Amino acid sequence: MSRATPPEAIAGRPVGPVAFGMMNLTLFGNIPHEEGIKPLKAALDNGANFWNAGTLYGTPDANSLHLLKYYFTKYPEDASRVVLSVKGAYNGANQTPDCSPEGIRTSVDEALRVLDGLKSIDLFECARVDPKVPIETSIRALAQLVKEGKIGSYGLSEVNAATIRLANAVYPPAAVEVELSLFSRHVLEKGGIADTCRELKIPLLGYSPLDRGWLTGQFKTLDDLPKDDFRRMWPRFQPGAFEQNVKLAEIIEEVAKKKGCTSAQIAIAWVRWQGVLPIPGATKVHRATENCNVVELTDAEAAELQNALDRMEVVGDRYPEMFHEHLNK
Repeated sequence: MSRATPPEAIAGRPVGPVAFGMMNLTLFGNIPHEEGIKPLKAALDNGANFWNAGTLYGTPDANSLHLLKYYFTKYPEDASRVVLSVKGAYNGANQTPDCSPEGIRTSVDEALRVLDGLKSIDLFECARVDPKVPIETSIRALAQLVKEGKIGSYGLSEVNAATIRLANAVYPPAAVEVELSLFSRHVLEKGGIADTCRELKIPLLGYSPLDRGWLTGQFKTLDDLPKDDFRRMWPRFQPGAFEQNVKLAEIIEEVAKKKGCTSAQIAIAWVRWQGVLPIPGATKVHRATENCNVVELTDAEAAELQNALDRMEVVGDRYPEMFHEHLNK
């Protein structure tokens, strides 16, 4: 595939070359707010002004929105600089979406309540498609919230090409967010999600561009994962799969060494090569800064990576089976 151009604007607002995913700042690790805002500030100051938050990233009383309220209370001048995306209408405790009109409105109203006027919601996404609610019904509810001024626009998350077309026919989305990395490439199948978004001129966002840390180069053996790390439950980190997947990660690391950058920067550059805005996360300032230091692949480097992908199989699904019901719907 030839190089494509990533989106430079979402919902009519300019965005930097790399976004910032907030999940790990509140979902794991019990990071205090005063520490959690440091990588946010570093990301923004290094050009990552599209922030991806979620009501499901933590408990109802301690999630992305609470961290954002803390941040914008401290840095009110940054509110106009940030393009804020919020994923919601999803119960993280039992992993079920509620994309009924009532469920969506309740989720948006709660997010606005927590933000307390400090920051508007530029983009709201139902985190997953609700199988109990026709997608057209959900989109009409989101469109009504746009008309009321409660959200600036809406996006789609973890959807397939058919759902994108159905939603677009009701009210065009401002963006589509899907998982995309060198390890997770289903988005790029011919006639699939990426092709559909290009046809309909919908910006495409790629979450987990580092595949939950696989593409940072930090994992060599299973012992590199703490015993209580959630990723030990993920298929690609299981014994047998791990040993195979580390071979591809090492090839990417070799490309990075020759280029004089990090594996993470190569992985992010590859997502950008596909014409997609990557959304890496970080809990440390130096990682946020590293991710924002954009490198560009040459044609030869892109070909080298493609050759490796053609030769090597990634072993294991991208999520455990319990999550599959709501993926790519």
